[in-house]
Amino acid sequence: MEPIRIKVISGTTREGRFGDKPARWIADEAAKLPGVEVELLDLRDYKLPFFNEPVSPSMIKEPYANPVVQAWTRKIADGDAFIIVTAEYSHGYPAVLKNALDYVSREWNRKPVAFVSYGGVGGARSVEQLRTVVIELQMAPIRNAVHIQWPVYAAIAEADKVTPELFAPVEGMKNGMLEQLMWWANALKTARMAAAVPAKPMAAGAAR
Repeated sequence: MEPIRIKVISGTTREGRFGDKPARWIADEAAKLPGVEVELLDLRDYKLPFFNEPVSPSMIKEPYANPVVQAWTRKIADGDAFIIVTAEYSHGYPAVLKNALDYVSREWNRKPVAFVSYGGVGGARSVEQLRTVVIELQMAPIRNAVHIQWPVYAAIAEADKVTPELFAPVEGMKNGMLEQLMWWANALKTARMAAAVPAKPMAAGAAR
């Protein structure tokens, strides 16, 4: 089987952000898994306009004209599984992340997604809200997540050099999350491939 393509989405773009640190860490950790290809998607590299299209992505027949939207959509279509790294702003997730989710529809469908979060209560409230959004996108949000609590956050933010050892307190959460993500990624990719194979015509005279 082809490798499982995991896309790690860095969900903030603000100046001085913390999110690029856990995004690089989880991308490196996921890349250690056998049979995977990992790509880090930084929303800073996809300057999507705020969604104002006249037609919903679930209803369009042609790609939107904006080349940045087209590039973003191709990246999502290429993914078999996703890890979203999100902050928590005012008990919720960043607007730029919601915008990136809204610009795509079918390309998200029937694929698993996991979350790495930080902020108030480890970003748990932003993840809880994101779960309802990705379900509407027909994704499969897995149960396990990585919630970076304040002591770990502070140690990473204050470090002169970010090393994997700084993430040791969340190692168990990371392992459980990746294990679940890979199970769902393999199961759903197999199902998508099976659904894409045309049914063979029945032989003449075969029982119906």
